[in-house]
Amino acid sequence: MAKEKEAKKAFVLRMAPEQLEALQKWADDEFRSLNGQIEFLLHEALKSKNRLPKERS
Repeated sequence: MAKEKEAKKAFVLRMAPEQLEALQKWADDEFRSLNGQIEFLLHEALKSKNRLPKERS
């Protein structure tokens, strides 16, 4: 049976307009949405610091 996809939670992120603009340009350069880019960067940061939760078996 296919594993059910967990629902994502929404939250507000406040940031400086200059940072938001830089992130949007980066996302555009990598053909991602702004949200997708932020998720990607957070995932990479968590992975590099071994902070990702262990996968359930």
